[in-house]
Amino acid sequence: MAGISPELAGKRLDLLREVLPKLSRVAFLAHGGDPAHKLFVKEAQEAAERFQVKFHPVVIGGSEELESAFSAIIKERAGALVVQPLFIGFLLQGRQIADLAARNRLPTISDVNQFAEEGGLMVYGPDRVALFRRAATYVDKILKGTKPADLPVEQPTKFEFVINLKTAKALNLTISQSVLFRADKVIR
Repeated sequence: MAGISPELAGKRLDLLREVLPKLSRVAFLAHGGDPAHKLFVKEAQEAAERFQVKFHPVVIGGSEELESAFSAIIKERAGALVVQPLFIGFLLQGRQIADLAARNRLPTISDVNQFAEEGGLMVYGPDRVALFRRAATYVDKILKGTKPADLPVEQPTKFEFVINLKTAKALNLTISQSVLFRADKVIR
């Protein structure tokens, strides 16, 4: 199963620009301990270049660096923050990041659904429940004797878009009806 999360950087940036039409600078928070962070940064940078938005990657090694990372993001005058999903799904730092973003009045987006529930502004990414369900069919086939090398790599077909209106209100942002209608879930 392919998650294609890095490849969705352009869509996430597009959503940020819909909510923040004057967005001219975006920061990207990445975890240097994750070998995939380079791909995430590369995809986000390419998307920023396509949208003619200045891009500021902030790569940290651990949660103890989050405060200083936000200081650097604010110093660069970023208008929004894209968060690598590793922080939310595996390192369980979504709430801390959402709190720091709220304190610094910084709109955020990532791709793990729980980030919006923890206070992040938006989430856009593959539906992880659908991915896990599909993975179960692969496990079943392997247990019944199919060689893993004979199974095709599948990409997600269902994506989730979640908006946290509480966070939007706290940031004094108005989310247009056209954006709200596209959301799979709106947290009020």
